[in-house]
Amino acid sequence: MSIATGVIATSVSSVEAIRERFPALSRRQGDHPVAYFDGPGGTQVPRAVVEAITDYLYRHNANTHWAFPTSAETDATIARGRQAMADLLNAAPDEIAFGANMTTLTFHLSRALGRKFSPGDEIVVTELDHHANVAPWQALERDRGVTLRMAKMIPETGQLDWADLESKVNKRTKVVAVGVASNALGTVNDLARAAKLAHSVGALLFADAVHSTPHLSTDVRAWDCDFLACSAYKFYGPHVGVLYGKRHLLESADFPKLAPAPEHAPERAETGTQNHEGMAGTAAAVDFLASCANGATRRERLHTAFEEFEARGKALTKLLWDSLAKISGVRLYGPPPAALRTPTVAFTVANVASAEVARRLAGLGIFVSHGDFYAATVVKKLGLGADGLVRAGCACYTTPDEVGRLVEGVSDIARQG
Repeated sequence: MSIATGVIATSVSSVEAIRERFPALSRRQGDHPVAYFDGPGGTQVPRAVVEAITDYLYRHNANTHWAFPTSAETDATIARGRQAMADLLNAAPDEIAFGANMTTLTFHLSRALGRKFSPGDEIVVTELDHHANVAPWQALERDRGVTLRMAKMIPETGQLDWADLESKVNKRTKVVAVGVASNALGTVNDLARAAKLAHSVGALLFADAVHSTPHLSTDVRAWDCDFLACSAYKFYGPHVGVLYGKRHLLESADFPKLAPAPEHAPERAETGTQNHEGMAGTAAAVDFLASCANGATRRERLHTAFEEFEARGKALTKLLWDSLAKISGVRLYGPPPAALRTPTVAFTVANVASAEVARRLAGLGIFVSHGDFYAATVVKKLGLGADGLVRAGCACYTTPDEVGRLVEGVSDIARQG
């Protein structure tokens, strides 16, 4: 099956030019070229990212703040990583901390903030979230005696129930933790609205931007979130986590740390020796994204690139959604293509387990993920069992022809049962 779409003139690199920069896209599975729809669990990596990591390890590898060249070069690598992420998020470099991954950083932050919480204080999370934005706050129920309140999602649309969220935020609320986008369903939340709600009662807004960062232009200033976390391996980089925090909050949070470690932001939020090669790779991933568009500054190039990525993603989502909707036995979940969403589509096939759908598609060179994706509450609210959903995520390298192959594969599976 081949599904064609119109070509729109743009200053952003074509999908074909982008694909040339990803060695993984030359992989074959049997007789089939591999089509990667597993991006929501981790994207493929452009050659420049691997080269940056290799260059650091071969030529600059050292620990920090010492009086010899490779140490100074490592300091410069860290500074470049912070500046690159600051440009990606519209933050300042001293508001960018690194860590193992978003989950670890969120546990670290929750412990730091929780040291000042007491029984009777409340934290609000949502049913729509990945559990990395639930469990760290839930741990404070045991550690600090706080109360966790969970705002509902609307199963029919896969969207956040704002009326329920608003009813749960009150003068006892200390943190509102909301995902920018659902990694299971692609739902995008209004972060500026969530921040305004949190701040109206003096609470902090924590944003999980792991799923949204590869697809949407991120702007912590416009959203006015107090903290935001994301992971570089979701936006074409290495396995490194990033935590943004408003500088005065990073300076005041009671982070667990060693006594000799720095007291100033952002280093006071980082524990131990960091993944310096990962920081080099993260900067290269941001540079890759920026190199896809024109502009006077890296931030401008990033914004232009993401505007086009979002438009392309929307077209691919509509193509995939509308095509799957025509297949008997396929059920789609989450917001429809016209809604604000990421190009991540979740579905099930009647009488075929999601794991089996994924296995059979893999035999055709089509890699999709299955299960609950650590968004276990979403799957439960949808009335699905442990087998969960099939998830197909489009990335900047996804083509309409790949979508056509996926649809054809699902159609055959649904017909054969």
